[in-house]
Amino acid sequence: MIKRFKLFIAAAIAATTLGGVATTAAAQNFSLAPSYGSATLNAGFLPDPRSVRVRAGGDYHFGGSGGCPGGGWFANAPDFRLHYRAGGFPLTIYVSAPGDTMLLINDPSTTWYCNDDYNGLDPLIRFSNPRSGQYDIWAGTYNRSRVRNTMIYISER
Repeated sequence: MIKRFKLFIAAAIAATTLGGVATTAAAQNFSLAPSYGSATLNAGFLPDPRSVRVRAGGDYHFGGSGGCPGGGWFANAPDFRLHYRAGGFPLTIYVSAPGDTMLLINDPSTTWYCNDDYNGLDPLIRFSNPRSGQYDIWAGTYNRSRVRNTMIYISER
């Protein structure tokens, strides 16, 4: 089954929105428990940003398109799960790591988003009008390596 694919890339000053059709992330299972925990956040949360340390990469390939040409390697289970109550702010999820990483998110409507290299190395996905609900988040790698000390950040700024 092919799901709609939307990609939101934030440029240095303003956000740019791109769209397309993506391959289903069949190897990534959002029904599994997240490997590095979860959080429940309401719009206007503080402190902002929230962060969690993970190890990026995995043994399961995401076929990629749009913002993840050639795909990447991710874990089967989500790295982190966000339960979010929206309220008039954009929601930005991004990764900072000592190596080249990718970001894969399944949103509350089960739409898959992927980004690689919004700033040259680190990925970012911005939801201008986020939905309330569950966001499953994976940090992956372009090649089949692992990147320790990867930080996933969640922000409304």
